[in-house]
Amino acid sequence: MDINKVSEDEMRIWNMWKGSFKRIFGRVIKELSEHTGLSEGDFGILDRLVQFGDGKLRQQELADSMDWDKSRLSHHLTRMEKRGLVIRSPLDADRGVQVIITSAGKAALDEALPIVSMAIRKYFLDQLTDQDIESITKLAERTKSDPSLR
Repeated sequence: MDINKVSEDEMRIWNMWKGSFKRIFGRVIKELSEHTGLSEGDFGILDRLVQFGDGKLRQQELADSMDWDKSRLSHHLTRMEKRGLVIRSPLDADRGVQVIITSAGKAALDEALPIVSMAIRKYFLDQLTDQDIESITKLAERTKSDPSLR
């Protein structure tokens, strides 16, 4: 077998995995959007500000944590600022910018968290057996430590 090729069965497994992820993730995001009006990006930014920065992060740290380029994040933050979810404040020391969650942003995140949690449970966790969880955990740990995936 040529290790540089993927068999039909392997391609089928790959496509099944991608399709499952897309369907589940899509349902979670749909629930989020329908119940809160937040987009996936909005939620990701607000959640990271609270989880990683106690309500504020340097803009570059935020971009890195989301794996977004500077321009994409900047445009998204501009839209979020207009909606009153975040503010940006220049950092004097090194010309950086700090992104700060507003009280409206925190309230939106607080409203969204239980909706996202319920959707994750409904569309993903409730579908898993203990063996599934063990297998997914092993795969995630193995791929997390694989230097070729960084």
